[in-house]
Amino acid sequence: MPKTLYVRTSSLDDALDRFEAAWHLASGRKPPAPLALLSFADLPLLAKTLTPARWELLRRLAKAGPVTVYALAKLLERDYKNVHTDVSRLVELNLLEKNPEGRVSVPWQAVRAELKL
Repeated sequence: MPKTLYVRTSSLDDALDRFEAAWHLASGRKPPAPLALLSFADLPLLAKTLTPARWELLRRLAKAGPVTVYALAKLLERDYKNVHTDVSRLVELNLLEKNPEGRVSVPWQAVRAELKL
């Protein structure tokens, strides 16, 4: 698994163009290296999803290592329910991983953002 997650704002047409390019590259050639990509339709949606509180959660969890949601809420000094909601959404987006024991962790060493005008 790649260690860098790329976050972008891009239209549906851009996503289709990337898919087509990957399809042509893979046909008859060595497949391209895996790319971890999280794409949002626009900057307002990205900002609504990756709020400052969620970004702080990611940053602090990356330093702390795998912990339970309860321990994470204590670490962040935030309400458990709100942290649980944020963790659930970040797991859906593959920004976090949850192991069978219920501990969450950040699988990325870096997050790189590209914003198209």
